[in-house]
Amino acid sequence: MKTTKSGYTCQDWTSQEPHEHDRTPEEYPDRGLGDHNNCRNPDDVEGIWCYTTDPDTRWDWCDELLIC
Repeated sequence: MKTTKSGYTCQDWTSQEPHEHDRTPEEYPDRGLGDHNNCRNPDDVEGIWCYTTDPDTRWDWCDELLIC
């Protein structure tokens, strides 16, 4: 899944634009992060999420029911 529940496109986990972050493959190994924008849960919060490509919306939840 590459979009959030609200319809935002996810930012690549290896990208620092438009949102800088520390949830990188190097900082969170073995969490499924990489050079892609799939929704993930690197820090064991209550669901999957991603940083968005919208400069005004840092991150958003993704719909777990759509994961294949």
